[in-house]
Amino acid sequence: MTDMAADLKQRFSQLQDGDVDVVILGAGVNGAGLFRDLSLQGVNCLIVDKSDFGSGTSAAPSRLIHGGLKYLETGEFGLVAQSALERNLLLKNAPHCVEALPTFVPIFSWTRGIWAALRTLTGSTTAPRSRGALLIKIGLALYDFFGSRNRVMPRHRFLLKRRALKEMPHVTPQIVAGGIYYDAKISRPERLVYELINDGLEANKGSLAANTTRLVSAADGLLTFQRSDGYAFSVKPKLVVNAAGPWIDHVNAALGAPAHLIGGTKGSHILLDHPELVRSLNGHMIYFEADDGRICLIYGYLGQALVGSTDIPCDDPDNVRCEEPEIDYFLDSVRSLLPSLRFDRDQVTYSYSGIRPLPASDASSPGLISRDHSAPVFEPQAGRPFPIISLVGGKWTTFRGFAEEVADTVLKRLQIGRKTSTQRLAIGGGRDFPVNSNERASWIRSVAAKAGVEASRADELLGRYGTTAAAILTRPSGYSDSQRISGAQRHSALEIDWIARQEMIVHLSDIVFRRTTMAIEGLLTIQGLREIGAIAAAALQWDAQRLAKEIDDVVASLSKFHGQTLSEESVRQAAGPAAR
Repeated sequence: MTDMAADLKQRFSQLQDGDVDVVILGAGVNGAGLFRDLSLQGVNCLIVDKSDFGSGTSAAPSRLIHGGLKYLETGEFGLVAQSALERNLLLKNAPHCVEALPTFVPIFSWTRGIWAALRTLTGSTTAPRSRGALLIKIGLALYDFFGSRNRVMPRHRFLLKRRALKEMPHVTPQIVAGGIYYDAKISRPERLVYELINDGLEANKGSLAANTTRLVSAADGLLTFQRSDGYAFSVKPKLVVNAAGPWIDHVNAALGAPAHLIGGTKGSHILLDHPELVRSLNGHMIYFEADDGRICLIYGYLGQALVGSTDIPCDDPDNVRCEEPEIDYFLDSVRSLLPSLRFDRDQVTYSYSGIRPLPASDASSPGLISRDHSAPVFEPQAGRPFPIISLVGGKWTTFRGFAEEVADTVLKRLQIGRKTSTQRLAIGGGRDFPVNSNERASWIRSVAAKAGVEASRADELLGRYGTTAAAILTRPSGYSDSQRISGAQRHSALEIDWIARQEMIVHLSDIVFRRTTMAIEGLLTIQGLREIGAIAAAALQWDAQRLAKEIDDVVASLSKFHGQTLSEESVRQAAGPAAR
């Protein structure tokens, strides 16, 4: 595999003003999906982000790939149909990151909520406070219908109280019934964003990607950018796509097209070290109403329990974090739902929050703001010869479909025909992924033999990186896979060296927050961070001062934005028996 850092350095050194057709500002999942799609069509694209790829809103979802059951009651049937289709496609195209998630819905009445739901369906801005069995049964049947295209999962089941409590024994006995339907979860969303970028770069040698890069000026069609190392470059694109998420209005203003398109809401989540709860969920998510009528969820995520989410109006994406009242709200909600289990603050290992880039709305309830997407266009004007397409709204699940719609608009404006569809195109490590147990066993045996590792280790890395694991394990390196990271014994120096050299790393935080899940898993220790930093420093030629700053920045980010304080032992080790 090409050393992408060296390849990109060469591409930038040869860049001329007219070499770029489309500039995409913002490298979240929507921007990254569009970058891949356009690059595959032969369009020379530049994607730029002021931070790392996938570091904003795309790093703060509920980590679900879902059709959007709750959108049925607002009558957004088209969005549900598209979301369910994209969910089914992602299960096939990104099997290393996306897997099925059976979901349990506790039901507390038989008929409640019907009239409120009808009012919502006809345009009311007040959400139903409770949804009874009849309403949920109708909703699940509709959900199955809209998810029928490229179906890969079973249809829903409806359970009476006794059977429901047998499936979910810790759920409050106040329920009258329960439903089980199927959605999906994504284990490494930030990594998938990087893989979309990488796929685009591999598809078109005329495309470019730059993280930690600022737009410093926009005048007479010339956009000038500066990277964190001081390197500056300019391009004259034919078209600009604003994919900056909650920062869209700020970016449009900088481009000379001020507008008010975004009315974002804050979504927070927490991770709990609670093995008893994770075991009792048995691979299921519980999707439930909190006491105030808001929708909450809880499911097993990489050995912990993920609880979310809030939906609070917010317009400060640079300083968003999960606040103490939100944590209390989550703990109170799960205590009410699962009264036989203990939930306390000392079980919280990690928290995170992000701003959903929803369209500006006057809805009285943030939950009723549409999750559908749009792409308004600002046509060229004096001093700005290029049009601007802004990517407003959307949700993680629908990024590919949204990208395809916008790509078709761009291709039409550039008078270029579509060469290929992304609908059945595998992403990153999902390429050539073994589709059944026999193929998986064969792949594992082959890679384990070539790399000289145990079959179980090859299997573990296949689950973590997809088929990219073969290149990681067999690439010549000064490190061994047997050299493990302190506090994160399932991660090796070999992996970190690969990531640092091959995956467009600028900061240490890129490794621990986004290319891996060590931070959110609560596996980081001070010593482990030093070891990871030393490997990155050797690969990226950081001096001792730069390395110390990188470590300090990670420690500060963990404390400020994720409620995590590092010590010589990991957060999950420190939790110990008290969390169990």
